[in-house]
Amino acid sequence: MKRVFEVIIIGGGVVGCAVAREFSKYRITTLLLERESDVAFGTSGSNSGVAHAGFYMPPGTLKARTNIEGHRILPGLCRDLDVPYREIGKLVVAKEEDEIPYLEKLKKQGDENGVRDLRIINDRVMGEIEPNIHGIRALHSPTSAILCPFTLTIALAENALTNGVRFLLNTVVTGIQSNEREFIVRTNRGEFISDFVINSAGLYADKISEMAGISGYRIYPCRGEYHILDRNKSGLIKHLVYPVPPINSGGLGVHLTPTVHGNIMLGPSAEYIEDKDDEGNSADTMDSLYKEAIELLPGIEKRDFIRSFTGIRAKLISSGSEKPADFVIKEEFDGFINLVGIESPGLTSAPAIARMVVDIVKRKRDLEIKSDFNPRRKGIIRFSELPANKQATLIQKNPNYGRVVCRCETITQQEIIDAIDNPLNAISLKSIKNRCRAGMGRCQGGFCGPKIVEIIEEMFSPGVREMTLKGDGSELFTGRVRDAREGMGNER
Repeated sequence: MKRVFEVIIIGGGVVGCAVAREFSKYRITTLLLERESDVAFGTSGSNSGVAHAGFYMPPGTLKARTNIEGHRILPGLCRDLDVPYREIGKLVVAKEEDEIPYLEKLKKQGDENGVRDLRIINDRVMGEIEPNIHGIRALHSPTSAILCPFTLTIALAENALTNGVRFLLNTVVTGIQSNEREFIVRTNRGEFISDFVINSAGLYADKISEMAGISGYRIYPCRGEYHILDRNKSGLIKHLVYPVPPINSGGLGVHLTPTVHGNIMLGPSAEYIEDKDDEGNSADTMDSLYKEAIELLPGIEKRDFIRSFTGIRAKLISSGSEKPADFVIKEEFDGFINLVGIESPGLTSAPAIARMVVDIVKRKRDLEIKSDFNPRRKGIIRFSELPANKQATLIQKNPNYGRVVCRCETITQQEIIDAIDNPLNAISLKSIKNRCRAGMGRCQGGFCGPKIVEIIEEMFSPGVREMTLKGDGSELFTGRVRDAREGMGNER
C-alpha cells in the first residue's frame, strides 16, 4: 500500500469528496481517509437535500459567499455526474402578521447576496401555486432546488477515484504529527505521510484539529429528526415549503421537502445533544414534527409515514446562542487546512469550498492541470424512470432488468448488482440502498432485503458474519441454520 501522498483529506462527506474531486483535476497525489465503511454515512447522507438559493446567509460571510457560488456550480456539476437535480422553488411561509418582517429580512439579505427573482407574495398568489399550504404571506424563491445528497457524495467520490484519488474506508485517524517538511497521519491502518492535510471531518473536525495541535474549536452536535412520507402523497406540494422558524431554534424550522425520488420529508427538529453518534429518534419529537407540519399542510396523516431518520449537524455555537457562526475555511499553519463548522448550507457550498481549498494549495505549489481529466461519471441506470420501449430493450439485452427485486421502488436485479459492484467496494446493505434505493419504499426492505443478501452471497461469497447493515458493529447474522432446500445434512 502506498504511504506517501502530497495531499491527505480526512473525511468522506460531501465536502471532503468535493475537495477530492477538485484535486483530481490536477497532477497531485491525493488520499481520502474515511472512518466509516462508505462515504456519505454521516451528515451528508442525512439531511434535507436542498440546494439553497442563498438568502438565509448574512451578506459578507463565508456561508453566503460559498452558498451563492455553490448554487451556481451545482446544476452543471450534477449533469456531469449523473445526479438528479430539480429546480422546484421554495416558499418561506408566514402564518402571522408579526412574522412578515422576517420575510422582508430574508429578501433584503438575498437581494444583497445576488439571489435572483425573490418576491414576497400574498395569500392569494400563494394559494394559486400551492393550494394546500396555509399562510398569509410567503417569500417565493424560484431558483431553490432539490438533489439527492448521498447520490451527489457518492458521485463526487467515484469521479475523483476514476481520476486518480485514492480512498481508504474504515480508516480512523488516531494522531497527526507535523514537522518542517511533512505531516505524519496515524490511523488504525498504519501511518501515511503528506505535504498537506485537509481536515473535513464534520462532527469530528474539532478532534482532528486537536490532534494537529490546534485548540479552541468545539463542535456542538445538533440532532435533526425527520419523517418520510410515502410517494403516494407526492402531489400534496410542488415547492419546498419552509416556515418562519422560532427564534434561536438552531435551524430553519420544520419544513416540507419534496425529494427527487417523489417522497416528501417533514423536519428537521433541532436538539443539542452530547453524543455525536446518537442518531436515535424519540416519540415526543416525532409527534412534535407532525404537529408543526400540519400547521402548514393539513392534508398529512400519520399513516402516510414510511420511515423516520436522524441527521446530526456540526455547529460551532451552543444552544441559545444569538449570534450565528460562520464557516471556518482556513490554513491554520503551513499545510494544515481546517474546514470546521460546515453545517447548512454545506451541501450547496461544497463545490465552492473545494475550489477555495485548492486555491489555498495553489498559493504554495504550482498545480499542473491534467489533460486527461474526465469530469463525467455515469450512475446506475434508473430502470423505473425509463420509457417502456427502453425498458423492453434493456430486458432483451439483459434479463436481469426484467427481475424486480425491490417492488416498492421498482428496483431490478441488475441495478442491485451494479450497486454492489461499485468502485469504492462498499457492500453493506446501506451502501447498496444509497446507490440504487432498494429498501427505501414502504416496506423498508422487508421484501427485498433477503434477496439482496442472496445476491451479495452469489457475487462475493462472503462469510455470513461479514454481511453488515452499515459496516463493522452492524453484523446481520450470527451464523447459519440448516437449509431444507439443500437437504437436512447441509447448513446455511
